[in-house]
Amino acid sequence: MKLGVNIDHIAVLREARKVNDPDPLDALGILKIAGADQVTIHLREDRRHICDEDALRIVQRSRLPVNLECSTQSDIIDIICRLKPHRATLVPEKREEVTTEGGLDIVKYEKSVRSAIERLHAHEIEVSLFIDPDMESIAAADSLDVEWIELHTGTYANIYAMLFSQLDRSHHSIKELELPRSTLKTKLDESLSALESAAEHASSRGLKVAAGHGLNYENVEAIANIEAIEELNIGQSIIARSIYTGLERAIKDMKALLG
Repeated sequence: MKLGVNIDHIAVLREARKVNDPDPLDALGILKIAGADQVTIHLREDRRHICDEDALRIVQRSRLPVNLECSTQSDIIDIICRLKPHRATLVPEKREEVTTEGGLDIVKYEKSVRSAIERLHAHEIEVSLFIDPDMESIAAADSLDVEWIELHTGTYANIYAMLFSQLDRSHHSIKELELPRSTLKTKLDESLSALESAAEHASSRGLKVAAGHGLNYENVEAIANIEAIEELNIGQSIIARSIYTGLERAIKDMKALLG
């Protein structure tokens, strides 16, 4: 299984002090040496981490394919078309969110999504849609003639964290936190089954399938065992571990879990 390493959180650390380091560009050689298959970055509308200059330098200099996540906003799509990364992944985006929560509603926003896809394809850029693992979204993605979908694994990751006490319950209002472990286990199995079914269904329609969001060294193996998923995009947990192990070791540790 391929691994795309999201390096946004290197820029998050830089922006915490508004200085020049760490520079996300410096990670590119390490990703290549460590066996990563792809560089993933997110050019958000508010530029809270990766900025335009980062995106330009990374696309120009990366020896690995670059997967550039972005919204469907016209000005953002203009930038992506100029940069010409290997792939653009269209994601939902809210200014107030800490990170992307939930998949893109391509049924509700079909007009803007279709327009973005057409423009990206006109510039020979591969397109992926970041969606929830449900059949309606997959059917909609299939009708839009994209090459990839990326399944949102956030529900699975959140339930896993609840079940294995990785969440600080005092800081969350998620109703499932009050559920008994047996119920959480059932929900975990259901979320994993939904991901597997969605991946298999999408693959049967000729779509390439990636997955990501909230995946870490504890919860990733069950997702990696889904044969229809070809690629995982993982960032925060790898960058977090790299503080202690170094980035190359952190990537290799994750690659070992993917088989």
